[in-house]
Amino acid sequence: MGVAPAYTCLSCRLKTLVVSAPRTSRRQLHASASYSARKPSFPNVSASKMGLLTQETGPSINDSRIKPYSEDEKALLAKKYTPDQLEAIYAGETAILDEDLRIQGRARTDPMRISYFDDFSKIRPIIDHPAEIPAGGAKEQDVGKLLKSTEPVKAPAPTREAPSRQQVAESTDPRILRLSQQTGMTPQQISKLRVKNLVNHRVVNQTRMGKIQSLYFLTIAGNEDGMLGIGEGKAAEDEDGRRQAMMNAIRNMKPVPRYEERTIYGEVEAKVGASVVQLSARAPGFGNRCQHLIYELARAAGIQDLAARTPRSRNKMNVVKAAFEALMAQRLPEDVARARGRKMVDVRKVYYGGQVY
Repeated sequence: MGVAPAYTCLSCRLKTLVVSAPRTSRRQLHASASYSARKPSFPNVSASKMGLLTQETGPSINDSRIKPYSEDEKALLAKKYTPDQLEAIYAGETAILDEDLRIQGRARTDPMRISYFDDFSKIRPIIDHPAEIPAGGAKEQDVGKLLKSTEPVKAPAPTREAPSRQQVAESTDPRILRLSQQTGMTPQQISKLRVKNLVNHRVVNQTRMGKIQSLYFLTIAGNEDGMLGIGEGKAAEDEDGRRQAMMNAIRNMKPVPRYEERTIYGEVEAKVGASVVQLSARAPGFGNRCQHLIYELARAAGIQDLAARTPRSRNKMNVVKAAFEALMAQRLPEDVARARGRKMVDVRKVYYGGQVY
């Protein structure tokens, strides 16, 4: 005689019959896998495992550079800084441990490094002034004996070359002479300026006598060492318009603030018409990565590391004017510190001597 099955209610029977439906995946809007499915290509590595916190990795700072001030150096510092500033300098240097400099400090050896340390006992003919080169030759000379001796160093007599026809014409041109009187530069300095025409097109003026055609020119001028100017010219003849724009550009030359004589201070923006120009400072070796008009402006001003964007209109005339206004509208750190009533100190130059990453 068989055993009767146990009684179960209807709800319990339905629960056993329900099959869990498969979970639908979220729709992906791109071809790459979801974040949860991705795996890193390599495990996390700490700085200690890579050996970055040991003294043996990389060219570290030698003990010869970590030494206290001598009495002569303290006397020279006392001539330049006040007693309160000297106390701040000594307190800042004592707060930095020598062991941290030996372990974490690195002297850069890449080609793009900035030479903060130099041997001034050697004369390098490319960088040093030509008048300081001895008459013996153009190689590096040991001038230790010359510095100790009381006799002055005699520079080699300059060789006079016959002036070319262009130099004679520029020296006798009344327009160049008048420009020299207005700017205070000699004709030779004016001839060495970097002048480039960026914009030129034909314009028409409608009068009661009819349409009068003329040519418009926009020219920039700079000495490639912090001076930059733009000028406009308009004339019926091509040569007259170009000369007029060049003269105005040289007259309008103004100093451009440069950080470390290679880039600008922070980020600046200027707007002329519908054109907006955004300039940004970059690290050494970045180069001038911008469109050709802003590139020519930076090259004439002596700027080597710059990034620029023109998000709106790219009208050539307005872009050049907006870039020039942006370079002139830089906010200097000294002005910010003076407005806030604070004293600004460059930590890299004062405490680390430029030896930073």
